[in-house]
Amino acid sequence: MTDELRPVHLAAHFPGVNHHTVWSDPRSGSHIDFDSFVQLARTAERGLFDFFFLAEGLRLRERAGRIHDLDVVGRPDTLPVLTGLAAVTDRIGLIGTINATFNEPADLARQFATLDLLSNGRAGWNVVTSADAFTGENFRRGGYLDLADRYVRAADQVAAVRQFWDSRLPCAEDLVVRHSPQFDIRGRFDTPRPVQGHPVVLQAGDSADGRDFGARTADGIFARWWETAEQRRDSYADFKSRASGFGRDPEHLKIFPGVSIALGDSQAEAEHNDYLIRKGQITPQTALALLSHVWNRDLSDLDPDGPLPSFDPDVDRPALVQGLSRRNDAGDLAQRYRTIAEEKNLSIRELIIEVSASRTFVGTPRTVARALSDAIQDRQADGFILVPHLTPSGLDEVVDKVVPELQDLGVYRTEYPGSTLRENLGLPPAGLLPEADPAAHRVGAPANERGVA
Repeated sequence: MTDELRPVHLAAHFPGVNHHTVWSDPRSGSHIDFDSFVQLARTAERGLFDFFFLAEGLRLRERAGRIHDLDVVGRPDTLPVLTGLAAVTDRIGLIGTINATFNEPADLARQFATLDLLSNGRAGWNVVTSADAFTGENFRRGGYLDLADRYVRAADQVAAVRQFWDSRLPCAEDLVVRHSPQFDIRGRFDTPRPVQGHPVVLQAGDSADGRDFGARTADGIFARWWETAEQRRDSYADFKSRASGFGRDPEHLKIFPGVSIALGDSQAEAEHNDYLIRKGQITPQTALALLSHVWNRDLSDLDPDGPLPSFDPDVDRPALVQGLSRRNDAGDLAQRYRTIAEEKNLSIRELIIEVSASRTFVGTPRTVARALSDAIQDRQADGFILVPHLTPSGLDEVVDKVVPELQDLGVYRTEYPGSTLRENLGLPPAGLLPEADPAAHRVGAPANERGVA
């Protein structure tokens, strides 16, 4: 890679509960069999990706009390899957989504330290939160946490986990004492210190509180890919500015939007392939389910090949869909849908296909590689988490066709630069000294966030 160009970083996303997989494609495989996890992870490692990312939910989404029939049911638990992958891969990072609301610091510290040790320094934690009673029903505490407190607990959780990890430093006091609104801890860590000091922490919240939490605490952000380049630059700059405001080097906070790719031998073929993907994703049942989310009504009895409902969304009743954020723009969105459907004479399913997002990057391998690089050079991102529409073969074309083009452009590695995930992301060592953790030792932090009892 040249000194003048910023490098492109790539990561692989293995989907969890979703309606994005094109199940009708004969190449679509299991989301449960371990071989599928192995195939996608090895493909990503062959493509020199930074990490393999495993999404997770603590409860299946419901619509009017029913589980959508295309959602994945019964997937194995995240950390055992990543531990298994550690044995069949060598360099790629292994990041798992684990909820900070319904887990305890000592358990999380032990689990991620173990994964880091077994993978020789390749572990990462995607921190997510939950405050809704629907998810909480699976746990003894139920929906006990107020929405305003979800990032309070998450920040306290991450700081406590890091306190356990740092207790194994030779210069540290091995007794972990932490008294805070969320935790009352007095104990000793029974697991060796992680290879990386602190496994990499990723975060995905996009509210103001979520952005502050990520900018203060995380090593990377699983970010939204905004509609315009200006919005993407503004979002990127906002995260970096917030990190600076917390006394951090903004280059140590990596921004990774989730994106998708449709390829073809020509632009026209790529655009046709993109349409076929959207058509495969939006089955008749899925079209009605997505429309029900906007209308906040059970529309399962409607004809998906018929017109939009004549009645308006019900914005006053309790949320029909559980496990997804409620649409606060339902009225405006319904009017937009009606306008599009009328202008183009579209049925419900045709409309949902029309308004469903195209692949983020659509084109030939060369044009997609240039577009990926241009976004990095324009400081819209530091890297990309690629979300395939097929599992486990959905990244084969990218690795075989786009990665060589990126290498020809001089913006992509030809070998892994290090052995740990931190090294490959260009992150500094963490926690080797107590003051090395900017999230736990920021200026003005309360004593319990600085690891002081």
